[in-house]
Amino acid sequence: MRALIQRVTSASVDVAGDRISEIGPGLLVLLAVIKGDNDDDLRYLVRKVSNLRIFEDENGRMDLSILDTGGEALVVSQFTLAAETRKGNRPSFTGAEEPEKAEAVYERFMRGLSTLGVRVQGGRFGAMMDVTLVNDGPVTIMVDSRI
Repeated sequence: MRALIQRVTSASVDVAGDRISEIGPGLLVLLAVIKGDNDDDLRYLVRKVSNLRIFEDENGRMDLSILDTGGEALVVSQFTLAAETRKGNRPSFTGAEEPEKAEAVYERFMRGLSTLGVRVQGGRFGAMMDVTLVNDGPVTIMVDSRI
């Protein structure tokens, strides 16, 4: 699994012109499920995202997690993070998990964060979405359960 994590002051998702989710300070998580991902990958990513210390403490040092700050998470399915770009100029997405399986893992990821106490909003799986964010910092970090 891959997650592109952005620390945000706000983020939202619109589908066909309608706002379907919106958060204040917290994390925008773009999530890709890769073929072969298993429960260990899921647990790793939930633990890593929830405990990643990328929020500033009172001294301006990145030392707090989303659990520490009480921030929100907006999780958006992003199969294009599975792109293979080594050959040619057209990305290949054959490494992305099949949609039915990927959606189930995406839902489990959000439930995993929620179970830990993170307020979670989601995008709409498989939909064309307009994602708006204000990146705080900017802080953007890639996490991959296989690296």
